[in-house]
Amino acid sequence: MTNAKVSVVIPSYNSGGTIEEAIESVLAQDVPVEIIVIDDCSLDDTEHVLQKYKNDPRIRIIVNEKNLGVAASRNRGVKEAVCDRVAFLDSDDMWVDGKLVKQLKLMDETGTLICSTARELLTEDGNRTGKIIEVPDTVTYRELLKGNVINCSSVVADRNILMKYPMGNDDIHEDYICWLQILKECGQAVLINEPLLLYRVVKNSKSGSKLSSAKKTFAVYRKLGYGFFRSCLYFANYAVNGVKKYFL
Repeated sequence: MTNAKVSVVIPSYNSGGTIEEAIESVLAQDVPVEIIVIDDCSLDDTEHVLQKYKNDPRIRIIVNEKNLGVAASRNRGVKEAVCDRVAFLDSDDMWVDGKLVKQLKLMDETGTLICSTARELLTEDGNRTGKIIEVPDTVTYRELLKGNVINCSSVVADRNILMKYPMGNDDIHEDYICWLQILKECGQAVLINEPLLLYRVVKNSKSGSKLSSAKKTFAVYRKLGYGFFRSCLYFANYAVNGVKKYFL
């Protein structure tokens, strides 16, 4: 895709029931894209669903030789990308029309290397709930330590900075660490407080369990080298922000 402006990385594992909606929401964007689907050895009908796109020049389907996990699959997609900017979308989420246009415009205006958006929550079966998770206009490294306001499925970022800070640590919040590393170098991210992402809440996903997510967040602080008491301080901020986000 020589005219593509954004490479969109979609990691996929057993997403036969949702990945078509994800892909179609990208194709509906008013921006030339290349879509890189990384099939992480799915065991369901994902391969069959993807067959309809095999002759679409905008879409590349890569099948991992073995199950690598979501972080390594995203990293592989970033390496394969041909565009200077890379967007992430999970295979059970969707974008609203006009998302990429708004993000690219803001990034061009501000010179910022990473941009995220607000999101509307979907039920597990894909129904819109009307629940909006809002975001600030900008976020710095120190602010992000108090709670992750950057949702991976809404991110557009500079490919070079993603290559410098690949995702790792599938056992914790692999994307959160990545954003923190980027902001520590680059200063801040810009965000659009519009629900341009439709985010599916899946009970058995990594982010579906609040207790599990809390444990992983504390592990992020420790992984970044913060001591126990400093980690507890940041975790307290995270907990307060989490209550505000989902319950207020």
